[in-house]
Amino acid sequence: MSFLDARFTRGRMIAGTAAGAALVAGAPAAAPAAAQTAAAPIWSATYTATKGPVQLAVYRKRAGAPKPGEHARPVLLLAHGSSVSALPTYDLVVPGAGEYSMMDAFARLGYDVWTVDFENYGRSSRTAGNSDIAAGAADLVATTDLIARESGVTTVHLYGESSGALRVALFAAQNPARTGRLVLSAYTYTGAGSPTLTNRAKDLAYYQTHNRRPRDQSMIDSIFTRDKPGTSDPRVAVAIGAAELPYGNEVPTGSYLDMVSNLPIVQPAALTGPVLLMRGEFDGIASMEDLLAFYRALPSGDRQFVVLPGVAHSAVWAKNRQLTWHAVHAFLSMPAAVPV
Repeated sequence: MSFLDARFTRGRMIAGTAAGAALVAGAPAAAPAAAQTAAAPIWSATYTATKGPVQLAVYRKRAGAPKPGEHARPVLLLAHGSSVSALPTYDLVVPGAGEYSMMDAFARLGYDVWTVDFENYGRSSRTAGNSDIAAGAADLVATTDLIARESGVTTVHLYGESSGALRVALFAAQNPARTGRLVLSAYTYTGAGSPTLTNRAKDLAYYQTHNRRPRDQSMIDSIFTRDKPGTSDPRVAVAIGAAELPYGNEVPTGSYLDMVSNLPIVQPAALTGPVLLMRGEFDGIASMEDLLAFYRALPSGDRQFVVLPGVAHSAVWAKNRQLTWHAVHAFLSMPAAVPV
């Protein structure tokens, strides 16, 4: 059963208000009807964005090739986390296990879907830096410059998972005019009460003195066993390793360093637009109390807090990943609120 055909139950918690808001100028108001795009073949392209001397690999998918004069589709920009690059995160193929490509799923829903390998990840440039959260936010500036040139859309929706959520949050705080609706998945605020970050902090001295850390198949496997084994298909970790390890057995330390020594990266008051905050039921990266404190301090009335049942840290690789897609699409496609 495809994502478009599936029927979802409301197995989620929504805290607070969820009023829709009209998107700011430069972004289309809504995705085309899924029926108009679901049957079209998925078109893809690869680009290069530049950040000074750094070249960033950027990937795009949508239903059907762009046509001159057509109405621009809403852009969804996806940001990967600390240990795996863009395509194994958002365009993964797991043989015999069903659909795992969030890019394909949202392209069929009518979005113009983009993602980027951050500096020192995937096919992007290798530098001496540690690719911290601030560097990732700068990568997103370069990527949105490219998106504007190619699509004409200057305001984009953003989805980030784990340290990718920190990157898109910092980008949104620094670039509100470029930010439409913001989705933060597996986010962490202060780190208080996080078993994952408590354990990670034991290696703080290493992250302070090294710009790279080991990342082999066993490390990839640990993503799926550290919180709640059984929330993902064992074939997923194997597929990720096959797609990711050709890029090397090391990844940057910058996001780990930020997450164990520099939180909070973004204060909620700095995010003035619509925000969807999502947490897997079993995620150890942030406590419920820490995220609720962040959620309550968000200034916009257009905000949601969704708990995904049967999900641990990674929502896009979970057995219940379609719950993630449902929650994200519902948030991105909300109608505008009536002023009161």
